[in-house]
Amino acid sequence: MIGKEQYIYFQDRFMERLDKTREVSDEELAAQIDCFVVEQGREHCLDLGNKEKLRKYLLNSLRGLDVLQDLLEDESITEIMVNGPEHIFVERGGKVERWPAAFTSGEKLENVIQQIVAKVNRVVNDTVPMADARLADGSRVHVVLAPVAINGPILTIRKFSSRPVTMEQLIAWGSITPEAADFLALLVRARYNIFISGGTGSGKTTMLNALSGFIPERERVITIEDSAELKLNHIPNLVRLEARNKNLEGRNEITIRDLIREALRMRPDRVVVGEVRSAEALDMLQAMNTGHDGSLSTGHGNNPADMLKRLETMVLMGTEIPLMAVRGQIASAIDIMVHLSRFRDGSRKVVSIMEVTGLTDGEIKLEPLYRYEEEAGDGETGGQVRGKLKATGRALGNREKLCHAGIAPV
Repeated sequence: MIGKEQYIYFQDRFMERLDKTREVSDEELAAQIDCFVVEQGREHCLDLGNKEKLRKYLLNSLRGLDVLQDLLEDESITEIMVNGPEHIFVERGGKVERWPAAFTSGEKLENVIQQIVAKVNRVVNDTVPMADARLADGSRVHVVLAPVAINGPILTIRKFSSRPVTMEQLIAWGSITPEAADFLALLVRARYNIFISGGTGSGKTTMLNALSGFIPERERVITIEDSAELKLNHIPNLVRLEARNKNLEGRNEITIRDLIREALRMRPDRVVVGEVRSAEALDMLQAMNTGHDGSLSTGHGNNPADMLKRLETMVLMGTEIPLMAVRGQIASAIDIMVHLSRFRDGSRKVVSIMEVTGLTDGEIKLEPLYRYEEEAGDGETGGQVRGKLKATGRALGNREKLCHAGIAPV
């Protein structure tokens, strides 16, 4: 069994003979590693299994993401959390567990981080110690370095499947019922403005992508994100926009708010905003209120009512207008609120679908159309949560868009 010190020894020996004066292709590097492994295998009496591990280690170390490469290739892992070089945790099946492997040094971890951010033209260093990035497959990356991170470089990777999660898959996983999914599909096609809320890791982006799959392919759609994750592969007339952080001089930042304003000049049928966190909420609402029906977005909130309060705060961060005017904007812009939760067993489910019906006594009125009712579950033993998203019996109040789309009222 090759230990940590031996891996470092073999890597140092290989690097000594690698020609660093020229660019080496992936194929040539793999060939050189193969020759090196055969040679070292004879010299150190390595069996076939250890030779294969050494080959993979060298390839991942030089062209992959080191010890994280195996985790990225494991489809069962949904999140990777690196707390310094020696502490790696993963989320699998909704549960967090310690990963036994570790980086050989803090420097190696920092090299991996720089490799990730450089590929998306981001910068992270002592001066700019935090950054968002993404991997080639769309997985979301967040980085924090010293001096902010005290226990070493922090790297968090939210993995995304190479194939977009469809509504059919969400139904199969029990995240939503077929009836509720069909209802939302009709609303998307009829161009209702839908806002998805939920806590961290509740599946908001996954649901947003699944709902976007119901957008008719003939439409022109513009997606706006901090890090491009959405995959609307069925839309030919698609524009994808991504925000940009400040450069080292503190200039040339392009915010979500900037991108929403630019998007409205590109003749979109719909605007899909990955997530609103700040003053860009005002621009999103104005887009929904100025002829861009069918727009979609997400935000962090404990429940739909709290999410609306957060939207009020976000709007007020960007402008000084009366609170009642803000509430009026929200009530006229958003038609439907879809809320998701992550349960104690790790499952993610839609727990409510609510209609925004307007203002009543100065408050935004929400009417529940679907509500999740838990039937059984054993939080003490980690048992599976059982329940169902059930219709409340209340019919959709605003059916005007359904009629305009030629869809029978539901």
